[in-house]
Amino acid sequence: MERRKLTFASLDDVVRDAENLQAKGYDRAGNWDLAQVCAHLAEWLSFPVVGFPKVPLVIRPMLWLARITVGRSMREKVLSRGFDAGGRTVPQTVFPAGGDPAAAVARLKDVAERFKAHTGAIHPSPLFGKMTKDEALRLQLKHCEHHLSFLIPKQS
Repeated sequence: MERRKLTFASLDDVVRDAENLQAKGYDRAGNWDLAQVCAHLAEWLSFPVVGFPKVPLVIRPMLWLARITVGRSMREKVLSRGFDAGGRTVPQTVFPAGGDPAAAVARLKDVAERFKAHTGAIHPSPLFGKMTKDEALRLQLKHCEHHLSFLIPKQS
């Protein structure tokens, strides 16, 4: 099955897409179901607002080096071309299959509202470094496009 080509202009677009997938049903072009995707996206969307998880001590020097050397260029690559399929992520943001899709979509919607309403500083990414809210939003939208592209709405 072919992935969808998605371009989200706002977090509202992301939530509408997730709600549509929940309402219509979907086929998978990847490994994760809707609950897994929405839970993962909600976790990552919360990090710029509440802070990123602590990185294990042994990995911190590698992340620091990447951040100060290639972090900005990696961020610009993601913003221009999107995320690559099959990349690695923080294990605590990968959820088991078969979760409650309604709860996961609702959580994604709640976290999106909190991100939009946030007026404080954006926590720096361990890999990409400091970002403005607009830069963090653009990165989050690319992340959402990536994961939701693997879920294809059923035709009603």
